[in-house]
Amino acid sequence: MQDLATLRCPWCGERFETLVDASAGDADYVEDCQVCCRPIEMQLSVVDDGFRLDADRES
Repeated sequence: MQDLATLRCPWCGERFETLVDASAGDADYVEDCQVCCRPIEMQLSVVDDGFRLDADRES
């Protein structure tokens, strides 16, 4: 099942939404910002009550 997550781009600061699949467990992936198109490194962590999505500039 996919969930909608809202996050802030670490490059331009704009907020945007993305779909995440927490049923697959923890994951690291890269997605481009929907506003400035720069790459964002995302870390999905599954926790007891849902998930946590962290976003950093891709290094």
